[in-house]
Amino acid sequence: MSTMTAAPPRLAPAELDLEARLALAGALIDERLALANIAIEVDTAHIPAADPIPDIAAPPILRPARTPEPYSTPIAAVLQRALARLRDVGWCAEHYDDQGAVCLVRAIRTEAGGGTLGGQACQFLLDVIRAEFGPWETVPSWNDAQPGPAVPLRILGQAAEQAAAGGI
Repeated sequence: MSTMTAAPPRLAPAELDLEARLALAGALIDERLALANIAIEVDTAHIPAADPIPDIAAPPILRPARTPEPYSTPIAAVLQRALARLRDVGWCAEHYDDQGAVCLVRAIRTEAGGGTLGGQACQFLLDVIRAEFGPWETVPSWNDAQPGPAVPLRILGQAAEQAAAGGI
């Protein structure tokens, strides 16, 4: 009589829960990262090691000493002082920025020290701007349209020269 032995029962693959799948995926990623690090070390072994980036504080901004006022007329003197202030603290397109830079109008009004002189100097500057750049409504609108400090500083210096030449 022949006896038949039954084959061992086959087990269905076990379903992995979410935690087990995440652990398995994490282990695979760790292995890939380790291999990638080794590959980078091998690929860059011939490059001489550079010094680590030094922790260097920003160098101090050296500002030129204020020049004596070359103009004796009130508006020309205010415009010249405003130009010196902008060179000292920096120019910006808005009223002021986080680093202390100021716009044309703020520099003029600060140097005028109150009163009507600041407004008169701004009006004179607007006239100089309009003569060169066309019909701008205000100094702030023109100032805010400028991409950098070169033209505003140039036009402020030009306005100071014209005011001095006109005895204003």
